[in-house]
Amino acid sequence: MKINIKRVYAKSSKADGKRILVDRLWPRGLTKEKAAIDLWLKDISPTTELRKWFDHDPDKWKEFQKKYRKELTKNKEQVSLLNKQLKKGAVTLVYAARDEEHNEALVLKEWLTR
Repeated sequence: MKINIKRVYAKSSKADGKRILVDRLWPRGLTKEKAAIDLWLKDISPTTELRKWFDHDPDKWKEFQKKYRKELTKNKEQVSLLNKQLKKGAVTLVYAARDEEHNEALVLKEWLTR
C-alpha cells in the first residue's frame, strides 16, 4: 500500500498515482484542471465542527488527532471507499492546508497504515 501526501498547490506528477482530495472544502483559487484531483472524498475529512475547533492550532494537534481518529472509526463508508482505491495502486492524499506538519492528511495516512 503506497500512500503519499501532497499539498494541492504543489505540482502533480505521475508518481502521485490516484490523487484524492481529503478536504471538506474545495481549495481556494484552484480550478479542477489545475488541482488534478481524481477523486474528492470530502466526507472523509474532519467534521466542520472539528475543523473549526482545531483551526490549525499546533497546541491542539494531539487532541485533534484523537478526535479525528475517533471520527474515522465511525466513518466506515468513506474509509471503505478509500481502501478500495488503495488496493488499485499508489494514492496521494491531497490537502490544502499551509501547515505541512499539522493537517488531516497526516492523521489519515497514519490511521490507514497502522
